[in-house]
Amino acid sequence: MKQKLVLLFSLMLMASGLFAQMELKTSNPAKKGSLFGIHFVGADFKTPVTWRNTASDRTSTQSRDLDYGFAISWWKGLTSRVDFSTRINAILHDYSVKDRNEATTKTEYGLELEPTINVRALKDNYFINPFLTVGIGGGLYTSKFGAYVPTGVGVQFNFNSVGYLMVQANYHWTLTKEKVKDNLMYSIGWAQNFGPEKPKVVPPPPPPPVLDRDGDGINDDQDKCPDTPGLAALQGCPDKDGDGIADGDDACPDVAGVAKYKGCPVPDTDKDGINDEQDKCPTVPGVARYQGCPIPDTDADGVNDEEDKCPNRAGPASNQGCPEISKEVIEKVNFAAKNVFFATGSFKLLPKSFKSLDEVAAILKADDLLKIQIDGHTDAQGDDAKNQTLSDNRAKAVKDYLVSKGVTEANTNSTGYGETKPVADNKTAAGRAKNRRVEMTVRNF
Repeated sequence: MKQKLVLLFSLMLMASGLFAQMELKTSNPAKKGSLFGIHFVGADFKTPVTWRNTASDRTSTQSRDLDYGFAISWWKGLTSRVDFSTRINAILHDYSVKDRNEATTKTEYGLELEPTINVRALKDNYFINPFLTVGIGGGLYTSKFGAYVPTGVGVQFNFNSVGYLMVQANYHWTLTKEKVKDNLMYSIGWAQNFGPEKPKVVPPPPPPPVLDRDGDGINDDQDKCPDTPGLAALQGCPDKDGDGIADGDDACPDVAGVAKYKGCPVPDTDKDGINDEQDKCPTVPGVARYQGCPIPDTDADGVNDEEDKCPNRAGPASNQGCPEISKEVIEKVNFAAKNVFFATGSFKLLPKSFKSLDEVAAILKADDLLKIQIDGHTDAQGDDAKNQTLSDNRAKAVKDYLVSKGVTEANTNSTGYGETKPVADNKTAAGRAKNRRVEMTVRNF
């Protein structure tokens, strides 16, 4: 018997797999409502006996030999897969007979109350749904009370959660053998939902077709430029120069600009490469380091301050913006240089040099912008290193004399060149005399 029940349940599981796609899309997938049902039942008392009795052949009762009756039931869903049901069975059967093989002509009745738990394989909204049943039952069998445990299998057919066709096969395990034997109970019936009718879910109408004429991924109803591909950030309008301003609002659609100037770049009136917003002299070309203004020319001599060695005194560009030194001053300085004398082989100035040097000192003190360069030279006689030292000391001796006469030291500079810059032939006495000299150059930068 157990093997048959296992086989029956296996077939139901296979059927549920085949019909798993038959989900009722319009049904409520939540737990089952309250159902009242009526069922046609048939009881089999013979098969369990023959299957337990190893001495006899195992046989199954034919449908004509079943004891029939009916049942009423109440069902209520606990979860989407578990239901509670209570059923009252009414069966006509001779309960006093000890063995089914005995002749019986007596008709008795049985009234059974059978609460059960039913566990389904699928949620309640599937059309075909197998389930397992287990519970506890008690009955009045003519004049005797008995108890049993109902277990079994079933399958429900859900008709839009309004009505259910129930097919069940249960095995009743008796707890009171002297009152009632083990038996099989087959039933088929209809359970009706008497609660409020569940409205059918009407699918919403299909959305209207979405149009995107320019194919830019923005629907026409949201696209301000539906016939020209554009950007979502600009509500479907194009921006050729990529400045974030739609071409329709851009006064310069091919050149990136700013919203303040309607999509055009910041202007540069004087074309000096510095836009007017950063140019302090927007109408005069200038340079960035002066914030768009020209390089200043403080003394207005036409030489800008960056190139003007005398930015506060006007002078020609040929003299680097400094005033030209008069020819008279240059001649006096040159004359003085030719009249500087030293003791032989020494850097001691001879007194006959003082008059000329005093005139040079007077010239330098009269114009504090004048500077003087003093260069010492020797002939090629003697040791080169000694000649270099001698020229350094003679040039410095002239410098020290001028400073002692009040000339600013910063305006004087001395350098010795030894015998490296001859102006005449060192092989003759006249030539060597010319090479032993002091040169003085006056300048104002």
